[in-house]
Amino acid sequence: MPRHADTLATPDGDCPVALFTPEGSGPWPAVVMYPDAGGVRPAFEEMAAELAGFGYAVLLPDVYYRHGSWAPFDMATVFGDAGERGRLMSMLHSVTTERITTDAGAFFDYLASRPEVRGERFGVCGYCMGGRTSVLVAGRLPDQVAASASFHGGGLVSDAADSLHLLADRISATVYVAGAENDASFTAADAATLDDALTAACVAHTVEFYPAAHGFAVPDNPTYDADAAARHWAAMRTVFGETLGG
Repeated sequence: MPRHADTLATPDGDCPVALFTPEGSGPWPAVVMYPDAGGVRPAFEEMAAELAGFGYAVLLPDVYYRHGSWAPFDMATVFGDAGERGRLMSMLHSVTTERITTDAGAFFDYLASRPEVRGERFGVCGYCMGGRTSVLVAGRLPDQVAASASFHGGGLVSDAADSLHLLADRISATVYVAGAENDASFTAADAATLDDALTAACVAHTVEFYPAAHGFAVPDNPTYDADAAARHWAAMRTVFGETLGG
C-alpha cells in the first residue's frame, strides 16, 4: 500500500505520522490506528497497510513523540527485562487522558486537510493501551468519531473518575470492544459494566471476548493468535464498513 511519511504539529510539539492509503486516487474514509504499549514499529506498519487495503486512509501516529527519538522495544523480551519494562511503563504512563485528547484533535484536523481523505468523521482503532485510547477518543471527541474498535484493551473500566464507562452518554460512534479471555486488565465484570453503560446511553455497540490471550492481534507479540487476529480483521471490516463505507 502507498505510504506517506509526515510530521504534524500538536500543542506539545511535532508528531511523526505515516498515512497509508489504498492504490488509486481516492479520496477514502479515514481511520486512526493507535498502537499498543510497544509503540509504532514494523508490525504496526504492516497492520496499517493491511487496513488500508480494505479501502481506508489509515493514519499511524507516534504516540510517544514527546520522548524524541526513542529506542524501539523488543516485544518478545521487554516484559522480562526489568530496565526495558520500566522504560516502557514510564512512556505508557506519560500518555495521559488530556494528551490523548489534544493529540486526537490534531490527528483529525490533519486528516481533514488531506486530499486523500473524505468526510469529517473518522474511525479509530487501537490495541492494548491503544484499545483504551480508541474508546476514550470516541467519548472525548464525539463529533469527529463515527466508529471505534478496541482490541485487547486494558483499563477501560475502573473505580476512577476517568473510567471510560462514564463517557458512554457522550459517545455517538458505533463501538466495538473485543477483550481477551482471562485478562485481568479487562474482566467479565468490566465488560458488563461497560456494556450496561453503553446500552443505557443507546450507543450502538458490541462487547465480547475472544478465546485468546492479551495481545492476540499484533503479529510480533508472543501471544499473537492467528485465528483471533483474522476475527479482529473481519470485525473491523464490518464496523468500519457499516459506518464509514470503504
